Amino acid sequence: MIKLGCMSLSYRDRMAAGEMSVEEFIETAYRLRLDGVDLHTSAFPDTEPATLRRLRHACHRRGLAICYLAVSNDFGKQGEALQEEVAKVKRWISIAQEMGVPMVRIFAAWIPQGETKERVWSRMLDAIGQVVAEGERRDVVLGLHNHNHGCVTATGEDVVRILQEVNSSYLTHILDTGQYVGSPGASGADRSRPAEERLYASIAASAPYAVHVRAKFYRISSGVEEWLDYPRILDILAAQSFNGWMSIVYEGWDVEPSPTAVPKAVAYLRKLLRERNL
Repeated sequence: MIKLGCMSLSYRDRMAAGEMSVEEFIETAYRLRLDGVDLHTSAFPDTEPATLRRLRHACHRRGLAICYLAVSNDFGKQGEALQEEVAKVKRWISIAQEMGVPMVRIFAAWIPQGETKERVWSRMLDAIGQVVAEGERRDVVLGLHNHNHGCVTATGEDVVRILQEVNSSYLTHILDTGQYVGSPGASGADRSRPAEERLYASIAASAPYAVHVRAKFYRISSGVEEWLDYPRILDILAAQSFNGWMSIVYEGWDVEPSPTAVPKAVAYLRKLLRERNL
């Protein structure tokens, strides 16, 4: 059975306004009868041991799993700046171990102006290798998150290439349904255009490697996601016998606030999953 969760960034509008704490987000997920939560590092008020214990216990008391901690890193940087990115990810791997969280989300690399993809690729692989080794040492898996808009993981083929070249059981894939080239919701995309075939081709290419799916929602006011074809996406996942987590990541704050949009997304996914017996 696919398990449903929610990413803390879905309520970024409320958290940024000081209207929701991470504990209130956890309580909201419980009231929505979800199975788990994904926590971005920005949701943590601090990383003191007492705070980490409090958040872990808050989830445990509500029967919620913490699926992964999300780090926003860039392994396309150079020199000391790159090593700072590596150190940041290693720090959150340590925090994940302390909290008993099985996975840390990472990005790959953005291509700096004037550089080529292949030149960046080499130092990115070295950096990923360093954090994967730390993950193996602490028994925390790294989840590679696809992203567009200058990132080297703009297509499913790019993601598969990284996974195959690193070739470690401690590097897996977090599939974002809205961040491949061809999605109207992807960073830098033309939002006046519908989703393109290459989006679904990328989802199909990387789906066999995915252990977690970030289900993006952009336009759910009607109760049906208008920008992404979720019946089609779920059929792709079903063809791979996907049995992992699917977390809602809402990013349509410009048209509807998260408190009303996220419950619609939950209801919509539940309906589709029930219809497919997933």
